[in-house]
Order: sequence, then C-alpha cells, then structure tokens
Amino acid sequence: MLLIAVVAAYLAAHVVFEWIARRFLIVSAAEYLLLGVLLGPQVAGVVGQPLLDSFAPVLTLALGWIGAIAGTQFELRRLLRIPAVEYRIAFAESFATMIAVGGLEYFVLQWHLGGSGTTAAPAAVALAAMAVASSNVGIAVVARVLGVRGAVLEQLTVSSSINGFVAVMAIGLLLCVQHIAVPAQRPLTATEWAVVSIALGVIGGALFHLFLGDTSEPDRLFIALVGGVVLVSGAATYLHLSPLFAGFFFSVTLVNSMVRPDALVKVLHRVEQPLYYVLLIFGGAAWQPSHRAWLAPVLLFIAMRAAAKIAGSRLAARLNGALPRLGLHWGRALLGQGRLALAIGLNFLRQEGMEYRNIVFTAAIASILVTEFFSARFARSAVEGAGAGADEAGAAPAGADSFQGEAVEVDAAADSVRP
Repeated sequence: MLLIAVVAAYLAAHVVFEWIARRFLIVSAAEYLLLGVLLGPQVAGVVGQPLLDSFAPVLTLALGWIGAIAGTQFELRRLLRIPAVEYRIAFAESFATMIAVGGLEYFVLQWHLGGSGTTAAPAAVALAAMAVASSNVGIAVVARVLGVRGAVLEQLTVSSSINGFVAVMAIGLLLCVQHIAVPAQRPLTATEWAVVSIALGVIGGALFHLFLGDTSEPDRLFIALVGGVVLVSGAATYLHLSPLFAGFFFSVTLVNSMVRPDALVKVLHRVEQPLYYVLLIFGGAAWQPSHRAWLAPVLLFIAMRAAAKIAGSRLAARLNGALPRLGLHWGRALLGQGRLALAIGLNFLRQEGMEYRNIVFTAAIASILVTEFFSARFARSAVEGAGAGADEAGAAPAGADSFQGEAVEVDAAADSVRP
C-alpha cells in the first residue's frame, strides 16, 4: 500500500504540480515531506523504525547523489569564465548568513536549552550550513516561464551554487572535526579525516573515469553512476563521514576529467527527482519531536535565515558596487530551501553522538514547509524588483552558460517541476 501511495503521488507531481507551477508559480515537494511525517511512527505508524532501517542504504545513496548534483556545477573551465565580482558577492552573502544564523543558534542552544559550548557548537554549525543552502528550482522556473535572463539571474545562479558549496563544505568538515572513532583504528586528526573524505570522492571519480572513459550512453552511465555513488557514499557512511561531502568531490572529479560531461550531468539530474522524493518521504517518517524546548530554536532559525539572506545579499551587492544592477531585493530568490537543506539535516540526524539532532532536523523540515511553496514567487519578486538596473529580458548575460548543467536544470524545472 505504501508503494502504491508513493507511485500515485509521484505521478500526480507530473500532472498537478507541473500545472500549478506554470499557472501560479508555486513549486513544492513539501507535500511529500508532510506525507512522510503522517505515515511515520509519530502519527499513523505505517512506516515503522524497522522499515526505516531497511531503507538506510537507499537514503545513503540519495545523500551521496545530492552531493554529486551539487558538484556538477563546478567544472573549472566554466568557473574561470565567471566575473570575479559575482564570486565575491556570492561568498559574502554565504558567510554573512552562516555567521548570523550560527552565532544566534549557538547562543540560543546554550542560553535557552542550557547546553555547553562543546555540545551547542556542532548543532549551531549544522543549522548554519542549512541556512546557507538555497534551492535554485524557483529561480529556474521563473527564468523559463517568464523568459527572464540577465544580470540578476546570472548572479542568482552563481550565488545558489556557491551557497551549495559552502553548505556542503560546512557539514563535511563538521563531521571530520566531530568524528566518532572507528574501532581498531588509531585516532586521526580532523585534517586527516578531511583528507580521507576528499580522497574517497576523488579516487571514486578517477576509477569511474578509468573504467568508462568518456562514454555518453545513458544506460551505461546510469549503472556506473549508481555503483560509483553507492561505493563512495557507503564508504563515507561506514567511516562516520559525510556522504554529501564525498559525493561532491566524486562529481567534481568527473566533470573536470571527462571531455564531454554533459551526458553525465543529464543522467544525474534525471535520477535526482525520484531520489529526492524518497528522501522527503522517509526523511519525514524519520522525524521525531525533541524532548527539549525546540520551538524557539526552530522559529528563530526560520526568521534569522530570512533576515540574513536578504540583508546579507543587499550588503554584499552594495560593497561590490552591484546594487544598481541587482536591486535591493535580489536576495529574496535565495530564500527557498529544498533538497540540500533536507540532506544536511538528515545527514546530521543520522550521525551518532551529536546533541540536538532532532532540533536540527526539525528546523530543516519546518524551513522547507514554510519556504518551498513560495520559492518561485520569491524569485519573481527578486527579478522584478531589480527594475531598470537589471539587463533587458532576453539579453544573455556574460557567462550565461557558466555552470555545467544549468541549461539542463532550467529546462527540467519547467518540464518536471523538480524540487
């Protein structure tokens, strides 16, 4: 029955939610997350803990796959064509958001929940990493439906990609610093664990390229990609590291070593949607309310993230002299949260020995439920708010093809409304 419900919901997404996205600019997969919560042990109990445990390998694959999706946007040949000012704006906004949200949550977890600095710091960093992450689906839908191109869209594309990079680095390095010792191993330092995490992805990507070369056959690519991501993410999970982090470097290695990486990127994006739905449903089912006073940290996370994104983007643009062309409200398009925020929350939830795991995951779920429905409307508001400062609609900005797979992402967002 559960399988039938999931299949029916998946088919409905291709009909109902595609029409909704085109007609009303509402893009969401929050209904799958809510479905998981309702089916989980906390409500109906249809999906019990044994079933969740049996799907652990699938969730590990989904986490590694999402990390690989984030890595496909970092092909060096294309990155070098992006103006430096766009990177400065993107990194400034990312770090401003991370510092603001992480600092506030660190204070709240200590003052409100009585935690110590050593227990509050990891949770605060995880919350900060989630706060940085932004969904680019609303941006892609607006670009396709409204036919918008220009300086604002280019900056949003760069910023959402850099947001993903900073978020993945933050959660990956956090799990290296807070690593749980593996039996029968000598203790490694945080730096050594970071090297191990990166090496897992790089070696996995190198082996993939060695055996497949530059093949463009979708079936061979799909089978090999599944095997490669399972190997990399499974090894990272076994070592109590982040499958997101390892998967990221796996795909970065591939897109920079293959002569024609377009076919690889297309296969990764096509499989992303069903994996994300699985992550939403079983992530929702894995949710448990915290026994602590979790409401204040969660509400403050949502409010502070929105304020930091808007203020940080405005300040970054002003400091780099880009405010006239981007407008005051361009950062609104970065408010939507999606797959990466959920993956970071679930990655932290599954990490043993971490305090406040349920609070962090609850914040991820709440933020997705609040922002996902309006991500496309936020993006439209940001583009329209740029006014005369933005490029003319339809005028291709410099470096419009800067990120590998961006054309695939825009087309797929309108065709399949992928969260």
